[in-house]
Parts: sequence; C-alpha cells; structure tokens
Amino acid sequence: MPYKNFEEFNMQVPDEVTDRYKNIIKDLGENTERDGLLKTPERAAKAMQFLTQGYHQDPVEILKSAMFKESYNEMVIVKDIELYSLCEHHMLPFFGKAHIAYIPNGHIVGLSKLPRVVDVFARRLQVQERLTEQILDCINDTLKPQGVAVVIEASHMCMMMRGVQKQNSVTTTSGFRGQFEKNETRNEFLKLIGK
Repeated sequence: MPYKNFEEFNMQVPDEVTDRYKNIIKDLGENTERDGLLKTPERAAKAMQFLTQGYHQDPVEILKSAMFKESYNEMVIVKDIELYSLCEHHMLPFFGKAHIAYIPNGHIVGLSKLPRVVDVFARRLQVQERLTEQILDCINDTLKPQGVAVVIEASHMCMMMRGVQKQNSVTTTSGFRGQFEKNETRNEFLKLIGK
C-alpha cells in the first residue's frame, strides 16, 4: 500500500473486533454496561488498529518518495528518533529512541523519511532485535548506501509491569552494514550519538 500520513489513517474498525474487546472485558469480570466502559471496546479496537498500522504501510515507498541524487558522501545521522511499539510476546508497549546513520552512495533521502521508516516497523507486533534489523535492511536495500548503522535503546513494559519488574532497565540493540562494519566508522558514529 502506498505511504499515508498517520493523520490520514482510516480509524474505522470492524464490529467483530469491537465485540472481541467487549468479550475480553466481560471475561475479566467487568461490567461492560458500566458508564466508563461503554465505549472502551471501540476505543481499544481503534487504538490497536493505530498501534499496528505499520502492516498497511510500505517503508520502501516512503524512502523512494524522497530520494535525491547527490554527491555528498559523508555520514548523515538522525538521532533520538522516538519510537513506540508493542512487544509481540505480551502485547505490552516498549518505547525508546532510535539512532540512524548512513553514508550516501549517489543518493540522499529526505531526513523525515528515516523516522517514518522507524514508525512503520515499530507500528507492528515486534521484538526489538527484529525491529533493528528491519530498519537497517530497508535503508540498506533501498538507498544502497556505502553503509548504514542503527542503534535502538528501549524500555519494555513487559519487564517493568510484570515478570521480573525491573523499572530502570534499558535494552540496546545495534546493527551495522557496509562501511559501519569498520571499527573507525562505527566508533565515529557511536561517539556522535553519545555512546
């Protein structure tokens, strides 16, 4: 599907999805006719549709929509890109920041497109490791740069709210392609993002 701004995303949800949320709430022991819960099934269905809209967007099209021929061949970094995703194991949120760098090889991309690619992959049921790799591979395969680097730092509610209940843990994942596989280039990137 072609790229759409999140603001334009169709928030209509099928009645059966709303009914499933109503049944879940009822099975938990709540009264679905209570004032505060009357519209909750529909709101929950719309929220889930919004949080998983990445399945209906094409990150390659996003990048291609703003690729420009340019001779610039030094490192380009967009850091501190906010991300919000859902853990596929518990469907609880994880959130944090992504840092992306690439070294152009004849083409640059509009800077806003890199955060949009992050959003497309984050708005799916995910694990942080796969999210890192998908962003990395999409940029690498589409732009065909001299190199790409992605670092994600995130806190996971599945570790904070339940299970081990560790409130201050942060998970860091990274991936490097091309020139970033060389220590010198990788270290320059990590220094520039403050790592």
